[in-house]
Order: sequence, then C-alpha cells, then structure tokens
Amino acid sequence: MNFNFKNMLPKSADNSYQGHKIALWGFVLFTILMTWRSIIHMFFEQYGFHEIGSFVVISGDPDPMPLIFRFFSLWGFAQLIFCLVCWIVIYQYRALIPLMYLIWLFEWGFRTFGYPLMRDDIAVQGLYTNYITPGVSFAPYVTILLIILFGLSILDRK
Repeated sequence: MNFNFKNMLPKSADNSYQGHKIALWGFVLFTILMTWRSIIHMFFEQYGFHEIGSFVVISGDPDPMPLIFRFFSLWGFAQLIFCLVCWIVIYQYRALIPLMYLIWLFEWGFRTFGYPLMRDDIAVQGLYTNYITPGVSFAPYVTILLIILFGLSILDRK
C-alpha cells in the first residue's frame, strides 16, 4: 500500500472511492457528528452557546444576547451548508472524500494551531466562559484523527 496524493484531486468526480474503507466510514460518522453540531448551533443557539460552549450570559442595555445568538446561529448555518456538501459527496461523489478530509483538516488544524498563535483565545482565557469549550479542548484530538483518516483515504487499495 502506498499514498496516492492524486486521489486528493481526482480527474473525475465520480462515486469510485479509492481509499481505505475505515476512512469512508469515518467520514460518514464525522459528517453525522458535524451535522449534529451544526443543527445545535443553528436552531438551539442558546443551548449550544451556554450549555455546550460554556459562554456566560452578557448583560447590557440593550440586551446583546439576541444579536450574539443570531451570529451563533448564522455560524451553525454556514457549518450546515458545508455538511450538506459532504453528504452530497457521500452519496454521489465519493472520489472527493480525500479533498473533503483536507478541508476539514484545515478547519480543525487552524483551531488547534492558528488561533492560539493569532491571539489570546477568549474561550481559553475564561473572561467570557465558565470552562474551556469542547471546540478548543478537543481540537488537537480531532486534528490527529483527521490526519489519520485523511492518510487512509489516499491509500491505494491494491
């Protein structure tokens, strides 16, 4: 078995997936999890923001929380759009799964390495949070998992 980096950008975007089956089913499970996350952020923004994300309620006059919830909901909608693209890939264009892994890896890798280098993360400082959010604390593990699954997705099965 060897890594075939040409599988990242196949000549034909069809349903012929060339990688390891573990990476295929890992992509399905990861997409389920990310779809669930997106729906929570979009439709249950108060629960996702306070209970899961651990952000505290900010008071003021006028109340800033409806605006904050709207932005949180829009972020969930943007996530859901990308999840829809992933579901289309799963059902019709499986040859693009390595590329989708690369895009997910870029997002989660940036959470892991980019944000801590760019600025002091408000989610880590505790100024606006009760504890470190799952998106921050689990990002290194998700990044490692995505690297492994990406590697399996570009393996040639011979």
